[in-house]
Amino acid sequence: MVFLKAGGNSLELTSSSKKSSLEKEIRLACYIANLKNKTVSWIRHRDIHLLTVGLYTYTLENRFSAYHLPYTNYWQLRIKDLTHKDEGKYECQVSTTPPIGHQIMLKVVEPHTEILGGPDMFINKGSTINLTCVSKFSPAPPPDVIWYHNDEVIAYDSPRGGVSVVTEKGDITTSHLLVQRAMSTDSGIYRCVPINSVEASLNLHILAGKNPDAWQTYIIVHFYTCGRENRNYTSELYELTIEFSTEKSYTQRY
Repeated sequence: MVFLKAGGNSLELTSSSKKSSLEKEIRLACYIANLKNKTVSWIRHRDIHLLTVGLYTYTLENRFSAYHLPYTNYWQLRIKDLTHKDEGKYECQVSTTPPIGHQIMLKVVEPHTEILGGPDMFINKGSTINLTCVSKFSPAPPPDVIWYHNDEVIAYDSPRGGVSVVTEKGDITTSHLLVQRAMSTDSGIYRCVPINSVEASLNLHILAGKNPDAWQTYIIVHFYTCGRENRNYTSELYELTIEFSTEKSYTQRY
């Protein structure tokens, strides 16, 4: 352990950076030996604001509080309902002469989940569907990740067969959905739902050409129409399928 020392007092240098999720609670800690009659203060560097002295709070924001475990060297600053404004440096300071202190950099993050390759993915009929979901910045690794297809939980033991999921949990959790022998009925919306985090979705298109040398791509087009009288715009959505053959090449100019 590394300590800052001033006279008979010493302050253990804990982690100099902490990370927590938006709207959660964070606890910043200091370990101080031989405190005797000295006091512990917490200061926010962004506005040089004295937040707490001892167990007393010196801010109108009741999200902040000090905590001390009796008969220990353990002191905390607790911040509830974190916002992005709470990001920045905080200092645990002991009232020695000169004062000793330890700064902790707080970063506030939002949980984030995505399915790689989205929002649209195109798979050839008969090939293997391989969807990878990445979830990070959760308060803790998700206990489980659930996959949905068109709002139905994907059953790994369904009669369809060939479905498996591999999930690796950690600060960054990765879940792989594998579906063998893609069929047209496998197209649709896939959702990855980590239990304690936000979800992500992807639209999967199963491509089926008329011959092995042909492939298809889908173009989703919005057409806007406007009423002459009230000028209210409406939107109509069309999905076009355009087939390309590898035997010839075409150039279209607009």
